Amino acid sequence: MQAVKRPRVKICCIGSVEEARLAIHYGASAIGLVSEMPSGPGVIAEERIRQIARSVPPTISSFLLTSKQDAASIITQQRRCGVNTIQICDHLTEGSYGDLREAMPGIALVQVIHVTGPEALDRALSVARHVDGILLDSGNQSLPIKELGGTGRTHDWSISRQIREAVDVPIFLAGGLNPGNVRAAIDQVGPFGVDVCSAVRTQGVLDAEKLAAFFGQIANEVIVKSYDESARDSR
Repeated sequence: MQAVKRPRVKICCIGSVEEARLAIHYGASAIGLVSEMPSGPGVIAEERIRQIARSVPPTISSFLLTSKQDAASIITQQRRCGVNTIQICDHLTEGSYGDLREAMPGIALVQVIHVTGPEALDRALSVARHVDGILLDSGNQSLPIKELGGTGRTHDWSISRQIREAVDVPIFLAGGLNPGNVRAAIDQVGPFGVDVCSAVRTQGVLDAEKLAAFFGQIANEVIVKSYDESARDSR
């Protein structure tokens, strides 16, 4: 799979319809909606996830971040929330990817792999043929309280690069990305997409200026038109 110079952007930890619209305005092609997790930021109720997912255009990917590990629970959760993409943040212990595919035709499956060391490559190779994409993050599933994302830490991008070169599905890169390092991450890893949460927020709230800075680094250009200006123009 070849590297993409200008990757797609997923803005995670979306908490409201307004935040979803703001992220999409600046160029997000995907939003992340966080359901119950053992740790980490951005968790919202499933009813709100459903409300937000229903509000976004069909061309935008709505990712449900799930910590559930059995296929049956993931299936019922997707039906409650109405998203078009499932991001499996842990690993399946009951059921299979085939069960998910059969029950949810048309719903994309993205498996998270936490890059804690070289073993992440073997894990990626084992799941790649079963999913539509892999998201590389910096959590740790072996801790007493699992970290399944939202750590704000980077990981070893050289391993991420090896994974991207070895598998034939799109790779999303997450973990500690911000306007100061995202360009280097893209150059080193060559991901299909990048994923960001805390670096585009101020006191937990999505920040238009930080979004502009992040997207500006990806595009190698300055985004000068603010969200407020665009909203006025559309009236």
